Amino acid sequence: MDSALINPTLHFSVAAILYISVNLCCCQENPEGGVPQLGGVYKHGAGGVDGFRDPPQIVAKSLLCFNADYIYKSCEESYRLGKSGDLYVPPEYTFKYCTGPCLRETNLVLGCIERIFDKFLFYNRATLKDVRDTIRAGCSYGPERGHFDVAEHIAAEGDGSSRVAAHILTQLVGIFLGRLLLLEHV
Repeated sequence: MDSALINPTLHFSVAAILYISVNLCCCQENPEGGVPQLGGVYKHGAGGVDGFRDPPQIVAKSLLCFNADYIYKSCEESYRLGKSGDLYVPPEYTFKYCTGPCLRETNLVLGCIERIFDKFLFYNRATLKDVRDTIRAGCSYGPERGHFDVAEHIAAEGDGSSRVAAHILTQLVGIFLGRLLLLEHV
């Protein structure tokens, strides 16, 4: 190939476009200022909710959602979602849980937490989505009906580490391809 046909600026432009497109596809913007969301990690100074900017204040306000007098009124205490992120619903109580006040009140608690801090992690490292997915599966009429073990559901579905690994791998491939294009004809 003739070296006059190869333009280093073109290689840089292609690498830049590739890197930007990879980042746009993989990063999700946070409505609180365009800062990429970091999973369960709170980024200090990235914004808060309702005037709360410090992590301890956000966590304290989120934990108020579990206050028995705040939301839970009709669901028996033994079947309530707690700060641990665990649900103790026996299989024989599934129908009553899924059609009664427990499901409604649990969804209210999850919504309350989400409005305060949508990246909340329970003590068992479950996310709000993990708990919702477990409840959805436990109340379904499929093979997981009556199974409300959040930790087992997370293990079966994956804890998100594969998504993080895929994101990191994509970033590394982008960097490698960019460097390869830049150094190809130097």
